[in-house]
Amino acid sequence: MFSLSRKDFTLLAVFSVIVMTMPIWLQPLGAAYPGLMQKFVIYAIFAIGFNILFGLTGYLSFGHAAFLGVGSYTAVWSFKLLSMDMIPALFFAVVFAGIFALFIGFFSLRRSGIYFSILTLAFAQMSYSLAYSVLTPITNGETGLLIARDDPRAIDTMLGVGQSASGMPMPSLIGIELGGYGGFYICALVLIACFFLSQKIFASPFGMALRGIKSNPTRMIYTGFNTKPYMLTAFVISGMFAGLAGGLLAVTDPIAGAERMQWTESGNLVLMTILGGVGTLLGPVIGAWVIKYCENIFSAINTQMLNGFFEFLPDGVQSVAVTVMSKFVGEGWHLTLGLVFVLIVVFLPGGLVEGAEKLRHRFRRRSDTYDLAADAQEKRT
Repeated sequence: MFSLSRKDFTLLAVFSVIVMTMPIWLQPLGAAYPGLMQKFVIYAIFAIGFNILFGLTGYLSFGHAAFLGVGSYTAVWSFKLLSMDMIPALFFAVVFAGIFALFIGFFSLRRSGIYFSILTLAFAQMSYSLAYSVLTPITNGETGLLIARDDPRAIDTMLGVGQSASGMPMPSLIGIELGGYGGFYICALVLIACFFLSQKIFASPFGMALRGIKSNPTRMIYTGFNTKPYMLTAFVISGMFAGLAGGLLAVTDPIAGAERMQWTESGNLVLMTILGGVGTLLGPVIGAWVIKYCENIFSAINTQMLNGFFEFLPDGVQSVAVTVMSKFVGEGWHLTLGLVFVLIVVFLPGGLVEGAEKLRHRFRRRSDTYDLAADAQEKRT
């Protein structure tokens, strides 16, 4: 059950080392603070789950933000009603997101292609509207759902878990408060576990069946496969990953708002997956890291920082350079992301992972050619 091929085990080991050493190699990039690293790993989980649906089946969903929001709301309600411990919060976040995904998938998977995408987008927008206005007793509307000191927390009360004398209660793991690097490493371990689960799904007969459905669903039906249960299972698993990511967002920042259910979150998720490489194991993770880095680093650059960066230029040239570059950073960081995305789609349609594979094969081919030429030269001499 837990066994992996040598190749997959090596990939998992390398991936684990990369994730656990993020505070070291992100330091030169100016991104080694816990809050941002937590976003890196949480959105990587979000993208891994989406890739199980989009990468294996080819069904493009624009509604996964709804499951992210459901996971966040469920986790915060768990903090309010049951306990500040993250384990029940994450458990209920995954369960409720899975149930919601089962409901949406049951209706959306009656159609395919663009109609499936539109249906998921419609459900997500309905969910956002419900959370923002209609279900305000449950979601607290635009203010967002917050925890309070006087929340009942039945399990904590039953076990005699006390609250701190000052300040708001914080999410914990078996009584240990999660914050700073501790919270990051907990999220990192969850990411590694999700990556392992994704590897098992990709290599399983279930994953092979999903690839067959993506390649030729009509042929799969003619061979006796009932594709609907497979598609629905993939959709629910993907939604559960999204719910887990939403729960972790609530663990690291105990607030749930309707903005997490907006269609823009689903759009960013699609960009992450395509940017890194659809249908690859590492692609969605890399795409999530690139987009979150751009969002948090490029958006923080302002005119004053640009003036300092271009101060070596003559005054007139410096002014022009700052004016042009200011359109691509700060509030205009989406222009930079859009430009990067266009370049990737045009020149590397398979994403960053496929581009790296092409470069590796090219260098290997050149090396083999050089070795053959050297052997031929030796034979002549």
